[in-house]
Amino acid sequence: MAASEMSPRDQQPRAAGALGPDAGQPSHEYVESIQRARLLNGMIEVAAQRGYLGASVGHVVARAGMSRRTFYELFESREDCFLAAFELGVERATAALTQGYAQGRAQERTWREGVRAALVALLELLDSEPALARLCVIEALAAGPGPLERRAEVLRELARTLEELATRERRGKGEPALLGAEGIVGGAFSVLHTRLLERRADSLLALLPQLMALIVLPYLGPRAAGEELGRAAPEPAVRAAAPAAESSANGGLQRLGTRLTYRTVRCLLYIAEHPGTSNRAVALGAEISDEGQTSKLLARLSRLDLLVNEGGAPGAANAWRLTGKGEQLLHAIPER
Repeated sequence: MAASEMSPRDQQPRAAGALGPDAGQPSHEYVESIQRARLLNGMIEVAAQRGYLGASVGHVVARAGMSRRTFYELFESREDCFLAAFELGVERATAALTQGYAQGRAQERTWREGVRAALVALLELLDSEPALARLCVIEALAAGPGPLERRAEVLRELARTLEELATRERRGKGEPALLGAEGIVGGAFSVLHTRLLERRADSLLALLPQLMALIVLPYLGPRAAGEELGRAAPEPAVRAAAPAAESSANGGLQRLGTRLTYRTVRCLLYIAEHPGTSNRAVALGAEISDEGQTSKLLARLSRLDLLVNEGGAPGAANAWRLTGKGEQLLHAIPER
């Protein structure tokens, strides 16, 4: 999801559950959701780059900028974290397919058009999130019995859904057996698997005619498959997707000349929870091992008018609080 300008709705206080007992302070659950999102993004990025077998917990926490302790507070194991990242991909893919199918049916009123629109939505999602696509399509095959079985379950669910959609409109017309739908879905994922393995730069949307021909052939015959092969693939309109913990708030920071990172979010959250806190306390609370880097970050956020130091006397410890602008920016970070 691309960063955008903060809307008036973004500037409202967070929904119930994001704030703690004291007004304006993030809850433990909200902080934990940010930590979880960063670790999931770390797993997605590392697994896409190094493969599941090379995605050690050490690599994941280093990419996320977090500690092993926090990792094991949120996940039982590397496989558990990978499975959660896979489920995130399934959730996004399901939403894209469902919305695309509904839009296609609303426009053309046939299952074929609905499936085409759903497939476009899925391919656009995979194009926009290539690391997530690689994790779900390729690396899940090497990630142990849990992710492997979940991947197989997802493919079976897709096959059942395809069979139901196609045969609902073709009752009594020699509709194929369920195994046919399983073969179609398996073949489509094999095509995606091959393309992602090649790490080609061209859009997955270019596969739309080939995949649609594969889907309609067993149901509508060679003529319909030929029509699909003859259709031009849509022009890709891919926008780089922001990591899970990044948001519309990133647009606000970009206008200020900086970027929303996990460290930035964690510092702002910690100071919101502990107003009047020192540099050292922020470093410990935000899990930043280098206190010098913490001081530089706090100074930069102060120059951006997101923080104010109320430490007072020279030589005394700093005492950081959020400014109104800092609170507004923190409230614009969405819940995950």
